[in-house]
Amino acid sequence: MHKKEEKTMECAARYPIILVHGVGFRQRKHLNYWGRIPKELERRGAQIFYTGHDAWGAMEHNGEIIRRDIQEILALTGAEKINIIAHSNGGMESRYVIHSLGMAPYVASLTTVCTCHHGSRTIDRLLEFPAVLFRISAFFVNCFFRLLGDKKPDFQRVCRQFSTAYCAEFNRNNPDAEGVAYTSYGAKMKNGRSDLFLMVPFWVVRRYDGDNDGLVSVESSKWGVFKGVLEGAGRRGVSHEDAVDFRRHTCRSFDICSVYVNMVRDLVSAGF
Repeated sequence: MHKKEEKTMECAARYPIILVHGVGFRQRKHLNYWGRIPKELERRGAQIFYTGHDAWGAMEHNGEIIRRDIQEILALTGAEKINIIAHSNGGMESRYVIHSLGMAPYVASLTTVCTCHHGSRTIDRLLEFPAVLFRISAFFVNCFFRLLGDKKPDFQRVCRQFSTAYCAEFNRNNPDAEGVAYTSYGAKMKNGRSDLFLMVPFWVVRRYDGDNDGLVSVESSKWGVFKGVLEGAGRRGVSHEDAVDFRRHTCRSFDICSVYVNMVRDLVSAGF
């Protein structure tokens, strides 16, 4: 019989925590986007909630869903504010919700992990391909993700929202809101063999954008108070998938769950 783990309160933040997932996946009841991370945080006293936005929804569409989810969580818990921890494009969508959709008074903090805040020069190059290729790809991706539950997938628009030009305009239109604490983390693969699923994009992004996690460059992930680069202690590094415990695996030298525990400890220390 396994010994029951004792629950602690070191992650009992003042406000509930909402986890905002990134592009390409949806939050599932029986297949958690965040791996073992939520249970570890809850075991340590955190109050965890999720968003139900589309995997390939455009920022405007997903933003409305995330705003609705925040409002429902506030009503359910009676809390005055929430803390947001967002991965990948979820960070940009959260910034849009905070500033453009007027949710700043209800958000205490936003922590982004591997978010493409400044766009991708790799995407800029891909967008130079004939538009018909994107339209064909978009048709098949959108059809597939509708079957998986997306209400309004828009692959082509989402891809364009990763361009450096779009992100530059977005950043001008969505500055940091007063009263919200913004922090960010990046991640870095050590080489292409670090994550076989992301081997090809890693080398392509490295050519145009430099050090990256297989999708997002370290430089693009910096926003607000930058807390550093997740790269582990071994030869492998940390990929975009590793940053949300995709493999549910603890390396001898690195455990992503501990990273999130420390994130929430920082929120607790700051009074959030």
